[in-house]
Amino acid sequence: MPSQRLARRYAIAVFSAAAESDAIARVGDDLAFAARTLRDDALARDFFVAPVVERADKERVVRRAFEGSLHEVALHALLLLVRKRRERLLDEIVAEYRELERAARNTRAVVITCAQPLEPSVLDRLLRLLEETYGTRFEPNVHVDPSVIGGIRLTFADTRIDDTVAGRLERLAHTLLLHPTDASLR
Repeated sequence: MPSQRLARRYAIAVFSAAAESDAIARVGDDLAFAARTLRDDALARDFFVAPVVERADKERVVRRAFEGSLHEVALHALLLLVRKRRERLLDEIVAEYRELERAARNTRAVVITCAQPLEPSVLDRLLRLLEETYGTRFEPNVHVDPSVIGGIRLTFADTRIDDTVAGRLERLAHTLLLHPTDASLR
């Protein structure tokens, strides 16, 4: 949890600088691009997070690799992480930054888990229902997981709504284990 709080503080600072530059979306996309680039290349990732590499050397390489392709605010955020030896926070900072972006647009992220891909019309209806119920817009992230068997599971903020077949079976098994001789179950 301490790293998440620290990542949030960095994300707030970067978000504020991006807002002053009128580049919130661009900076978020650029930070995500840099994180993805470093995550996908094992050698680059190892170099970026290595504590034995001199900060000046690391700054020079990061600047050379990303200058011209990242917004100035995003580049300076990366360089600040290097200077402060906080490179390992980059993925968490990106996640926190995305949350700040959604909050600024009055939207929430929702993870939708289902056994098969959802038809666009079903997804639209589901999002409309969520928006009417919770009074905010939702950005869906749909995960297809055949192990849920059927139904749908929604996860957002600290809320989980599980109406999957697997979830129902799990709850039934839990109930039977807790009350194996309950007369109401006979």
